[in-house]
Amino acid sequence: MPFYLPLSGPAGFLSLGTGRGAAVKFAPGIAVTNAHNANLIAPGAVIGQSSRYDLLFFRVGLSESSPPMAQPQKGEAVIAYGQGRQSEMRQAEGVVTEPAVSIPAECAGCGTQQAFIFAADGGKGFSGGPVVDAFSGKLVGVVFAFKDDAGGRLMYAYDMAHVVDQYERVKTP
Repeated sequence: MPFYLPLSGPAGFLSLGTGRGAAVKFAPGIAVTNAHNANLIAPGAVIGQSSRYDLLFFRVGLSESSPPMAQPQKGEAVIAYGQGRQSEMRQAEGVVTEPAVSIPAECAGCGTQQAFIFAADGGKGFSGGPVVDAFSGKLVGVVFAFKDDAGGRLMYAYDMAHVVDQYERVKTP
């Protein structure tokens, strides 16, 4: 997975041990993760944080090109990538159930979140990781949350159009 970046480091203020998450290289030399993963990013690499979404943009080593991107579609098979407890890359296969939904804020100071929902068995360590179309390999989103309900685990992701829009807002205030 050429645009997946594992993240690990000291856990957040209220947690003990090591934190883990993921990030996505989405433009040459630029990656994104969730702002709640800020403790896993070197401060000097940070470009900025979205005021609207749980997104943090940062610099990474040069990458040759941007990955191909697409919009999520209802019924689409997707794969999310995250980091396991032993720092191994994990995959969670699922299906998009809602390609565009408004949900209450998932981050302090954020407004209503525009996201998509997919059913998959991902969890901790998937925050900030990529979601790709299972057949084309195109990048469709960035995971930011998961919730269990009676029907199983639901994962929430920002589609790449929102991610790119937020990056444009952060890099040019």
